[in-house]
Amino acid sequence: MNAPLIMVAPNGARRGTADHPSLPIDLYDTIETARACHRAGADALHLHVRDCDSRHSLDVGRYREALAALKAGVPGLTLQITTEAAGMYTPQEQFDCVEGVRPEWASISLREINRAPELAERLYALCADQGTRVQHIAYDASDLKLLQDWRQRGIVRPVQDEVICVLGAYAPPRAGTPNDLTPLLPLLDGLRFAVCAFGPHEEACLLAAAEKGADILRVGFENNLTAPDGTLWRSNADAVSSLKARFERNAA
Repeated sequence: MNAPLIMVAPNGARRGTADHPSLPIDLYDTIETARACHRAGADALHLHVRDCDSRHSLDVGRYREALAALKAGVPGLTLQITTEAAGMYTPQEQFDCVEGVRPEWASISLREINRAPELAERLYALCADQGTRVQHIAYDASDLKLLQDWRQRGIVRPVQDEVICVLGAYAPPRAGTPNDLTPLLPLLDGLRFAVCAFGPHEEACLLAAAEKGADILRVGFENNLTAPDGTLWRSNADAVSSLKARFERNAA
């Protein structure tokens, strides 16, 4: 079993320090969390930024500042921005974020962009033209079917073949389970896939995904705050360290 890349998603769009005191909100805490997670074994970071009121933001300036600071402060950690709407942003605003930031890597929700399907071809063309690597977000089988349709029609370029399968849901709360991946596997033909999972079975879901050939395992407080034994993780870095250690034991 080849070792997948471990990505940490340390905060997300919705949670705050009331949910966990070690959840990073500002740039300083994000950099410190990134350093600790990189030392613990994370290869990449899924980046969210917040505005001055700690709300989810797609602000171009804030993203540029955060990317520059993280590249300087945690060299060697691959960075991915989110374009998540989180009920706040339109597809055009998501497009403007990608165009303005010009990130090396961005996650893009298929169903969010499909709110303005006429924009989809322009968005994926923009990413191809400016060299932005795309990771599609799929919440269920219908999203994967949409992705395969867009690939067949040429809306999504052949090189844009990465997808992250989200197991479970944030709202209404639904914990992911390892079995949630099984019905999605036939729809992943020709795709490289990652997995993240909401709830206390996160680690079990990720280890099961590794056995099924996942290229990337995404772990962190965006999706889950508790260890497999039900206790609260002390930090994102502890979640990364535990996943890495359990994968290595399973692979040995």
